[in-house]
Amino acid sequence: MLVATLAGCAGSGNRVLNAVTPYTVEVVQGNFVSREQVRALQPGMSRQQVREILGTPLVTSVFHGDRWEYIFTIRRANVENQVRHLTVFFKDNVLDRHEGDEMPTEAEFVASISTRIDQPKVPPLEATEAQLARYPKAQAQPEAPQPEPPTGHYPPLESSAR
Repeated sequence: MLVATLAGCAGSGNRVLNAVTPYTVEVVQGNFVSREQVRALQPGMSRQQVREILGTPLVTSVFHGDRWEYIFTIRRANVENQVRHLTVFFKDNVLDRHEGDEMPTEAEFVASISTRIDQPKVPPLEATEAQLARYPKAQAQPEAPQPEPPTGHYPPLESSAR
């Protein structure tokens, strides 16, 4: 029925079909590695230290046991795919070097995936004088007198007979 209606309106039918677009799912795959994490890498680190900083590598190879690959991909509708790649090389089970793309900072990454168009309203963090005037001022409590320590002789905590 809908097809027949659209076919009957040859000129306007194309505009309707072009206006309807399918929903495209945003796909995030791989290990996100930030610029801060890459800067934390130092030659001579053990494999475990590198894993603690970068996480588990996405690709390891039986044929290249001294190389770990970290790949991160974002696929979004109407936006060019973002692919980041980092390769970590080991020599004698310690970090030798790393190479790859320039990684974004954590703040840049969060800003790039943010889907909000409008900026959130940040509430004021300080009260004005008018707001403070609505509340009564706290009365200072007088300090309670401290009790005198008891005087006298106490038995020892441990018995002398063992």
